[in-house]
Amino acid sequence: MTHSITLHDSTFEMHFSGSLFWVEKSMLIISDVHLGKVSHFRKYGAAVPQQAVQQNFDALTSVVNHFKPESILFLGDLFHSALNTEWFLFEQWVKATPQEIILVSGNHDIISPLKYEELHIKVIPELVLESFLLTHHPEERDGLFNFSGHIHPAIKLSGLGRQSVRLPCFYKTDHQMIVPAFGEFTGTYTLEPCEGCEVFALLGDAVLPVPIKEVKKKRNYRK
Repeated sequence: MTHSITLHDSTFEMHFSGSLFWVEKSMLIISDVHLGKVSHFRKYGAAVPQQAVQQNFDALTSVVNHFKPESILFLGDLFHSALNTEWFLFEQWVKATPQEIILVSGNHDIISPLKYEELHIKVIPELVLESFLLTHHPEERDGLFNFSGHIHPAIKLSGLGRQSVRLPCFYKTDHQMIVPAFGEFTGTYTLEPCEGCEVFALLGDAVLPVPIKEVKKKRNYRK
């Protein structure tokens, strides 16, 4: 269900949902939920089932109940766009969630911070804790290990013949880890392994380290 990794003497548990639990801080890190996206698509005629709206909230509740963190940190793109009916579901979810909630603002987070403040959610541009830098977009800063989202990373695995599968993943280099998108219907962006990187794929209810046998040039992952 989880896979642990040690970074700068801190332990992080990668969960199959795409969330990351910082053990010493009792902090649950989640990126790119994109709440409201399903309702946004449905508004413009996309054939997305209504029950898909509830899936994100059920998944959030499930992973919070699993780790029982003291705080929850969203690494941006919590909401996909403007306010819609899913905001009221979010309000209900927050009221039922006793943990401190912090939002590192992402490029999709256009809802007024005042709306979050009404729910006692702190909105910030980035967070530095000990030797870790937590942002929405991937960043490089001397002396800090960066956790970020935004990319929705995935890895393409090839089998016999021309068979292949693309799986969301945690993508780690020497100074950075890009966290998978948590939300349903978010899409993914395939990254190729770079020299010295580590990849942890999400498959069902497991997090699987992916052996990197062939080192390829890393793609530009700007979005």
